[in-house]
Amino acid sequence: MAIVLERVYGTTSPTTGYRVLVDRVWPRGVSRETLALDEWCREVAPSAALRAWFAHDPERWEGFRKKYLAELQAQEELLKRLRGIAARRRLVLLYGARDTEHNQAVVLRDALLAGTRGRSARR
Repeated sequence: MAIVLERVYGTTSPTTGYRVLVDRVWPRGVSRETLALDEWCREVAPSAALRAWFAHDPERWEGFRKKYLAELQAQEELLKRLRGIAARRRLVLLYGARDTEHNQAVVLRDALLAGTRGRSARR
């Protein structure tokens, strides 16, 4: 299973695969053509309340991660569908956050991979 993370800003050559935007809001200044998007999956993004609480503060990362994983439990059918896509071809999770290590795409990738290994990949 191949799952790749890609920031929507500054990418000159998009990664090939099934490209899914996993942000709740559309990234500023980015056109749909630029993203070469297959799907915008808002439902899998963190809730507005969780995004506001986290505010991309690395000190809140572990709390954000736990709360977001809890939110993802309600999206099991959607996660199953994304895992199915990743099993057949490269899945590219697109996100807009500046921080490449502390964002929802990182947590989502881990959750998708954990689901294929019986949830053993959770940290």
